[in-house]
Amino acid sequence: MHRRGAGRRLEELAAAQGLYLLVTGTWPLVHYRSFEAVTGPKVDRWLVQTVAGLTATIGWTMLRSRGTAPGRAAARRLGVGSALAFGAVDAVYGGSGSIRRVYLADAAVEAGWLAAWALRSAAARR
Repeated sequence: MHRRGAGRRLEELAAAQGLYLLVTGTWPLVHYRSFEAVTGPKVDRWLVQTVAGLTATIGWTMLRSRGTAPGRAAARRLGVGSALAFGAVDAVYGGSGSIRRVYLADAAVEAGWLAAWALRSAAARR
């Protein structure tokens, strides 16, 4: 694969995951009631909003990482790291019933991001 094409594909993946994180992170900040209706009641609203803000920040950073190799590398680290963290929490606590099972759907999405990063990164090395 041509290096420029591989870089563009990595940027597209970063943009897609960044948009997902920006939207899901912004949701509880914009409409907390609907967020709780889907994900279940929360004890510490401040903590939900802190995680939401950080999630949106990761997403925004990934969206703005285009155009340079260092930007793509940073987006890959943020993408893989956040997918591992969110996916692990979703799977462990969603699987045990500590949080609603809807989080297992997000665990599947996070696994998809990890697979996409692995495939795109391998293709970029060729």
